[in-house]
Amino acid sequence: MNEKCHLAVDCGAESGRVMAGLWDGEKMRVEEIHRFPTGVTRVGDTMRWDITRIWGEIERGLGLAARRFGDSIVSVGADTWGVDYVLLDKAGELIEQPWNYRDARTRGMLGKVKQRVSPEEIFAASGVQFMEINTLYQLFATHEHDPGLLASADKFLMIPDWLHFKMCGARTGEFTNATTTQFFHPTRKQWSVELLQKLGLPTAMLPEVVQPGTELGALLPGLRERTGLHAGVKVIAPATHDTGSAVAGVPGANEGRSAYISSGTWSLLGVELHEPDLSQRAFEHNFTNEGGVDGTYRLLKNIMGLWLVQECRRSFAKGGSAADYAALVRAAEAAPAFRSLVNPDDITFLNPPDMPAAIAQFCGETDQPVPRDEGEFIRCALESLALRYASVLDWLEEMTGGAIGSVNVVGGGSRNQLLNQLTANASRRPVLAGPVEATVLGNLLVQARACGELGSLADIRRVACASSEVEEIQPEPGDTWSEARQRYASVNAKRCASGTER
Repeated sequence: MNEKCHLAVDCGAESGRVMAGLWDGEKMRVEEIHRFPTGVTRVGDTMRWDITRIWGEIERGLGLAARRFGDSIVSVGADTWGVDYVLLDKAGELIEQPWNYRDARTRGMLGKVKQRVSPEEIFAASGVQFMEINTLYQLFATHEHDPGLLASADKFLMIPDWLHFKMCGARTGEFTNATTTQFFHPTRKQWSVELLQKLGLPTAMLPEVVQPGTELGALLPGLRERTGLHAGVKVIAPATHDTGSAVAGVPGANEGRSAYISSGTWSLLGVELHEPDLSQRAFEHNFTNEGGVDGTYRLLKNIMGLWLVQECRRSFAKGGSAADYAALVRAAEAAPAFRSLVNPDDITFLNPPDMPAAIAQFCGETDQPVPRDEGEFIRCALESLALRYASVLDWLEEMTGGAIGSVNVVGGGSRNQLLNQLTANASRRPVLAGPVEATVLGNLLVQARACGELGSLADIRRVACASSEVEEIQPEPGDTWSEARQRYASVNAKRCASGTER
C-alpha cells in the first residue's frame, strides 16, 4: 500500500515544527520537515509573538513538504499552546501584534475580575483554573488599557485558529483551545457570553466553535502557489491545543485510572473524563477542565514544568556556561538529594528576570540551603517537580474516587530519564515514558480519522502505541521520599501563608 502523508504544524513556546506523518494503514511514521524558533519577541517593554515570522517559517516548511512528498499529501492541521490569541479587523488584518501570555500586563487583573464576578461563578461558567495568564484576564487587561481596540475587532481567533485562517480562510474556533480561555462554558459547550458581558467585554467577535476532526476547507490559491501544495490538500482541525493532541496520543489514557503528564515547557498533569468535573473540590484545588477529542474533558492542573530548567540554563549561558540539557541533568544526578525544594507553581517563577536567583530567593525565604552550583539548581527544580506531581496525583485520586495506577509521561520531557525516575519515586507509581511525539501523533491521527483511515479514539491510541517506543520506569525501593514529601508540604504551607503561591 502506498503511504499517505498528513502534515502537522506543531508550535510550542520555544520552537515550532512542520512534521510529516506517513500512514501505511497500520502505523504512522513521523518525519521532521522543518524546525524553527518561536519564542518571545520584545516590543518595547512588552512581550509579544512575532506571528508573521512564525507563519513565514510554516510556509517554508509546507513548501519543503510539498517538494518531498508531492501528491501523497492528504491534509494539514495545526496545534499550538493555549490562552493566546489574535484580533482581526474586517479585512482579516491583524489589529495588533499578539501578546505573549507571560507579559506583565495581566498582573492584578485576576483580582480585579474577581471583584466584579465571583470566583465560583467564573468556575461554573468555564470549569477552568485561575491563572493570570488566561485569555479572560488578557482581554480584561486590554479593555482596561485600550477599550477602543477590542471594540474595533471583527474576529477573535486563538493562535492555531489564525494559522488555519492563513491556510484556508476559515474564521472558526476549535473546541480544545477555546476551553483554555476561561470563558467557554463546559456543559453548554458554547462561549460564556454572559460572563464576558458582566465584565464589559465585547462578544460579537467570538467565532463559531468546531470539534477536532472538522474539515475547514481547501488551501488558499496563494498558499498553493507559494508552497507547491496541490489543490486536493484538506485543512483539518486537530485538537488545536497541543495538550489536547498529546492526550489523544496517550496510549493508556482511560476513564480516570491512568494519569498523563504532557511534559515540556509546561507540565499538564491530569486524567481524561467523559464529563467536566465542576465539583467544589476541583474548585478548591484550582483544577481545570480542558476539552479533548470526541467531547472528552481533561481534568488537569498546569504545573510550571521544565520552564524552570530552561530558564536556569539560559541564565547559566549568560554567565558563560556551555552546558547543554544533557550535561545539566548529569550534574543534577551527581548533586545531593533533597537539599533544597521549591513549589514550581509559586508566582515567583512565572517570568523572573533570573531563574536561579528566584530559586535562591525562595530557598532563603523558606529557611533552606541555597543551591551552590548548576547541578544543585537543576536537582532542586527536578525533585520539586516530582513532588508537585505526586501532590496533584493524590488530589486527582481524591476527586475521581479511584486509584490511579500509573502515570504516562509524553512529549519532549519524557526523554528526561532522571525526572521520570524521580516522578516514579515521589508518586510511588510506575511511569510510562513516551511517546515523545504524542502531540504530533495525536494531531496526525485525528486528521487521518477525519479522512476515513481510522474509527474511534481507541483506534487512534492503538496506532499511537504501535508507532512509538514506551519505556516503563518502576519506583525504586525504600521510603526516602516520605520525609521529602513532608518537607515539601511544610515548605508549601509556609509559602502559602505568605500569599505568594498560586
